[in-house]
Formats: sequence, structure tokens, C-alpha cells
Amino acid sequence: MAVNVFSRRVLHWYAENGRRDLPWQYNTTPYRVWVSEIMLQQTQVATVIPYYRRFMKRFPDIPALAAAGIDQVLHLWTGLGYYARARNLHAAAVMIRDRHAGQFPETFDEVLALPGIGRSTAGAILALSRGQRHAILDGNVKRVLARFHAIEGWPGKSEVLQRLWELAERHTPKRQVADYTQAMMDLGATVCTRGRPDCEGCPLAADCLARQASRQREYPSPRPRKALPIRRTRMLLLYNDRHEVLLEQRPSSGIWGGLWSLPELAGDEGVADWCTGRLGLRVQVTGEWPVVQHSFSHFRLEMRPVLARAAETSAAVRDATGWLWYKPGAGQERGFAAPVAQLLQRFNEHGLRGDT
Repeated sequence: MAVNVFSRRVLHWYAENGRRDLPWQYNTTPYRVWVSEIMLQQTQVATVIPYYRRFMKRFPDIPALAAAGIDQVLHLWTGLGYYARARNLHAAAVMIRDRHAGQFPETFDEVLALPGIGRSTAGAILALSRGQRHAILDGNVKRVLARFHAIEGWPGKSEVLQRLWELAERHTPKRQVADYTQAMMDLGATVCTRGRPDCEGCPLAADCLARQASRQREYPSPRPRKALPIRRTRMLLLYNDRHEVLLEQRPSSGIWGGLWSLPELAGDEGVADWCTGRLGLRVQVTGEWPVVQHSFSHFRLEMRPVLARAAETSAAVRDATGWLWYKPGAGQERGFAAPVAQLLQRFNEHGLRGDT
């Protein structure tokens, strides 16, 4: 199939079937598109929409985001996952404020230099908001191209990825770039889906090599599977008589970087000894909750919450950097990983009865 025929079919399909009511499709400034593209990384559209609306209401432009504290940003990201995205988004906003006078960069190389933005994301932002001709290669586009051209191999392999980029560049038209970019994402998300592709509704079906061989579900090749290792830990839910829970801020890098979390208890160390040695607090262990599981891309975490009541509230802990007595439900803006937020919500709902 000629290159221009491919893009014409996609654009014709988009004119009749494309999505045009997504919140980031109104007033398509680079900032609004950028935020949506970051949120949509490895996250479904339906999940992103309420987060996006809250985020844009709180941070309507780059200066507002750059002026915010990282805790405010992470608070609005709580539950969306992949929190490095939020940290990079905030860092990039600060960089734009300081180096670009608060205006989103105009060139591909400048956009690519921002924290958290790769080749495909940079291309999508500039194509959708400014109509610049740049190819994109998100998960949806990879799937469409891999099936249409019957590209063998897992897209994570460099040689396969390079081939897909070559095809993405070749098919991207010189005109109507914004529509074509959105069309390819929509086609992959709504028609050429992972599990049950709707080939009858696909504008490319007649020349799709995967369909001709009845191998649609085999493309793209899946990532080689490995059994996920399990990590086990105990999480201390330490509360006081004011219904406050002690939180520890995690290091800026690594799992849940920069988020507030329940302290982890290493090995078989006793709760009372840990609290005395680390916090200078006398505590009474009041119970345990069932194990909470949370899966990451490369391991599964099993957390056993251990509840304890502090007989006192140490001023040293209250004033120390990286520690916080947090009152669930009181409106303090802090960023939490989803399982920690769920444990805090449970504690808040059950009150001091949550230790039984």
C-alpha cells in the first residue's frame, strides 16, 4: 500500500469515528496536551479523565504548576500510579519557568530535553498542539503498525523498535498531522485493541498482513514472561490519641519516591524496640490487619500492617524533617501510593476500632 493511501484511510476513518470530546481536546495548548500525554502513559483514558480535570482546575497553566509544592502535585496524583511522572512533570514546569520564561518550548529538541519526556511524547505534544510533523509510537500505534506490517518480535527489542519507528515516520503525512496523530491513537485504542480487535470496523483491514494470516492476536509479540518475585514487608500504622498517624517521606528516587508512607519495619525487629530506637516513643502494639498486595512491573509487594498506639507524641518526631503526624480526613495535601491511601482511609473510617 502506498504511504499516502495508508494515512488517507486513517484520516477518513477519523473524520467519521474519531474521539473529539476528551477534555484535553478543548483549547489544545501545549501545556494541556503535555499533561494529558504524561497521564495517559500506561494508564487508560477512563481512569485519566477525572484526574486530568482536577489537575487542570488546580494547575491551569505552567506558572501555577511550577509554583506549587511537590506535595500538592503528588496529592492530586495519588492513585494514578507511576509517581515519577508527577515528579518529572513538576520538575519540567520549573525548568520551563526558569529557562523558557514560562512558555512551553517550540522545538522538538527543547521539548525532548524536559524531564520525563521521550521521543514519542515530544512528538505527540508538538503534533497535537502545534501541527508540527513528528511521528509518534505509543502502545496503540505500535499495535496498529505491528499488525498491519506483521512485524515479528517484542517491540521492546531495539531492532524491532527501530523498525516500528521507521514505519511510523514513513506513514505520518505532511498535512493534517494533528488529526492523523489522534487518529492513530484512537484506532489502536478503540478498534485495533489488544484482546478483541474489531477488524470489520478497521480502515486498514483489507491490507493488514496479520489479518490476512488470521494472526491478529499474535501481534505485537508479547514481552517474554518472567515470574514476578515477591517482596514482603511490615508497615507500621502508628497512631496517637489525637487520631493522627505517623508517616515517613520516602526518598525522592526509587519505589514511591517522594511520597508519604507508613514506616517499614525491617526483618523481625520488634515494634516497641523500633519505635524506642528510631523515634524515642513508647508504644503498645494493638493488632495486625490482613496482608495487602500491590503489584509493580518487576515485583509484587506484600505488606502486613501492624497497628500500634503511641503513649505520647514526641516533639522531636513532630519537628523532624521527613516525619509527619497526619490526621486522615483533615484535608492535608500529601501524596500517597494507592495502598497507603487505602490503609489510611480504612483507619479513618473505623477510627480506633481499626486496631481490632
